[in-house]
Amino acid sequence: MSTEPSYVDDLYREHSRRVQATLIRLLGDFELAEEAMQDAFMAAVQQWPINGKPDNPTAWLIRTGYHCGIDQIRQRSTARRRAHLLLPTERLPTEETLDLELTAIEDDALRLLFTCCHPSLSMEARIALTLREMCGLTTEQVASALLMKPTTLAQRIVRAKRKIRDAHIPYAVPTQEELPERLPDVLQVIYLVFNEGYSRSTGANVVDISLTQEAMRLGNELARLLPQGEVFGLMALMLLNDARRDARQDSDGELVTLDAQDRRLWCQEDIQVGIAWLEQALALTPTGYYTLQASIAAVHAQASRAEQTDWGRIVRLYDALCRRFPSPILALNRAVAIAMNGAPDTGLKLLDDIAHHPQISRYYLFHAAKADLLRRQGQHEAARSAYQQALLLVTLNPEKRFLLKRLNELEPAP
Repeated sequence: MSTEPSYVDDLYREHSRRVQATLIRLLGDFELAEEAMQDAFMAAVQQWPINGKPDNPTAWLIRTGYHCGIDQIRQRSTARRRAHLLLPTERLPTEETLDLELTAIEDDALRLLFTCCHPSLSMEARIALTLREMCGLTTEQVASALLMKPTTLAQRIVRAKRKIRDAHIPYAVPTQEELPERLPDVLQVIYLVFNEGYSRSTGANVVDISLTQEAMRLGNELARLLPQGEVFGLMALMLLNDARRDARQDSDGELVTLDAQDRRLWCQEDIQVGIAWLEQALALTPTGYYTLQASIAAVHAQASRAEQTDWGRIVRLYDALCRRFPSPILALNRAVAIAMNGAPDTGLKLLDDIAHHPQISRYYLFHAAKADLLRRQGQHEAARSAYQQALLLVTLNPEKRFLLKRLNELEPAP
């Protein structure tokens, strides 16, 4: 059996997430479980070339990691201080009672996801923990993705794990009664991870494919283990948006807006898979936030040219979204859709109605959207002012260059 680095990497990539999730359940502590998992993989690299790969590699790694964890507790001088982190000795699983059935291991993945996304943790901590523990990214990779210093990110993760321990946050999948309240937190974290990859906060690139792929992998896993309509809706939304990735930036690194994108570059396979997810979501009721958003993305995806976009349907979908999930961001998107549906004056008035909302006034896309509508209406001086305000707030370099180009294209006031 090969022990080349690529084999070890494949082994870790295939098994580490499930092994880690189950060891947290068995050992009761994130840090101890991670150390025990590393010991288990080291043992596999040493023993499997000699003894052969076991029939159930995941169970072997979990069992080995569990015993490594118990040995660490017994050997360390800190055992007494760490003992409270574990189940009482009489309740610790034995070799005979270790629950290593596939269903139990898969449940552990769900337990870990709901723990990482617990509402008592800050949103920043939820995202960091999910990327670190569920996606298997290193601290350095997570820090790079979230545009943070590794030391700062490491401290945030340590504090989050400490809070999970000290607050006795349950390592459990919510009950059917609790699920409607808890599931949105998990979906929100996955979608925020996707959005951070889909539209970067700062830097030179619009898209970070590694983050969008991790979010979709998490969503796919969640859909497999927890087949709910809104989980399907989120998968549809991510796939339909991600299908446009190759058209959103040109060969010079410049931003390309939706209406100007070469739709031949859109990934048709992703669009078809996304629509299939959407159909599954729409078959279940009630239709939720992500399913409605995915329905809007599907309207765009199915228009072969920008001018064929069914803006009337998009307006109706935003009407439904704003009725059920009112927010200033949705109100902004609805106003733009109304303007694009042949009522630019109404759209501009609706933008003015929300202009003083705190969440909107510092949101560069509000000012950029207003500038674009004013430009289309020939109100160049007002458009220039809106573009200048957007430029003060934007942080992503391609978006900044795009706005500056639009500003410079406007004719100065006579």
